[in-house]
Amino acid sequence: MNDIIRKQGDVERGRVTAEGDELYYEVRGQGVPLLMIPGGGGDGGSYSAVADILSDEFKIIAYDRRANARSTTNDPQNFEISQQSRDAVAILRAVGETSAFIFGNSSGAVIALDMARTQTQAVRAIVVHEPPLARVHPQARKWQRLFAAVYCTAFRFGTTLAMLRFAFGIGIDSSFRQTMRAARAMKAYREKSGERYLSQKVTTDFFLKQELLPVTNYLPDIEIIKKNRVRVFMAVGKKSLDKKRFYAQTAQILANRLGCKSVTFPGQLLTVTTPSAFA
Repeated sequence: MNDIIRKQGDVERGRVTAEGDELYYEVRGQGVPLLMIPGGGGDGGSYSAVADILSDEFKIIAYDRRANARSTTNDPQNFEISQQSRDAVAILRAVGETSAFIFGNSSGAVIALDMARTQTQAVRAIVVHEPPLARVHPQARKWQRLFAAVYCTAFRFGTTLAMLRFAFGIGIDSSFRQTMRAARAMKAYREKSGERYLSQKVTTDFFLKQELLPVTNYLPDIEIIKKNRVRVFMAVGKKSLDKKRFYAQTAQILANRLGCKSVTFPGQLLTVTTPSAFA
C-alpha cells in the first residue's frame, strides 16, 4: 500500500507498507533514480543536505529504515539483512521505479551489498561506503569481540555506555564542534519536517540490540555478486583512510576481492557542514 502524504517545497513525502511496517520516504528531483540507504540510526534525513545538491541531476530517494525515525516499529523483532533489502525494493516501487543506482553508508552499505546478491533486478550499480564488516577484516576476531562487548554492554549497563564503547572502539572522526553542528542541523531538519519521530531510545535500542551484530557479522558472497554482474564501487572517506579505520580497510579489501574501483570521498557524510564535498 502506498500513500503519498504531501509535497513540501520540492520534496515529495510518502509512506509505503512493507511486511508489517510503514516506511517513510522522501523524493527530490526528476532525473535518474538514486536510492540512498542510511546507516545505523536509519534516518534518511541524514542525507537531506547532500540530496538537495544531487537533486539537480538525479531523482534522489531517501527513506527511514524500519524501527527508525519516521517509520514504524511494528515488526522488527528479528533484524534481517534480507528484509532490509526487500524494504529498499518496496521503496523503489512506491515511487514508481523498478531499479536505481544505490548508495549505502555503513549499515546501508551492507544492505546495498545484499541487494547486489538478492535483488539484482532493482540494482543498476551500487556505491558501498565504508561497510563495517568484521569478518572481512584480517583481524576479524578482534572486531567481532568488540561488537559483542558493545551488545552485552547495552543489555547490562544501558545504551549510553554501550554507545560510548562503540564510538571509542571504532574511532571518532568528528570533532565535538562538528558533531554539535550536525546535531543542531538534524534537529532543525526534524522540526521543519513536522513529522512524528520514534524516540531516540527506541532507535538506539534497536541499533545496539538487534542491528549491530547481524550487520557487522555479515559476509558478502563475492562470487555471486560477480556472477550477477552488478557494478560495484567501493567508497571511503579520506579521513577514514588516513586514520586507518577498520571499515576503510574492509572497503579496500572488498574492492580487491571484487575487482572493482575504490573511490575516496573528500567529505564526511554526517558532517553537514561539508555536503558539497561529499555530493
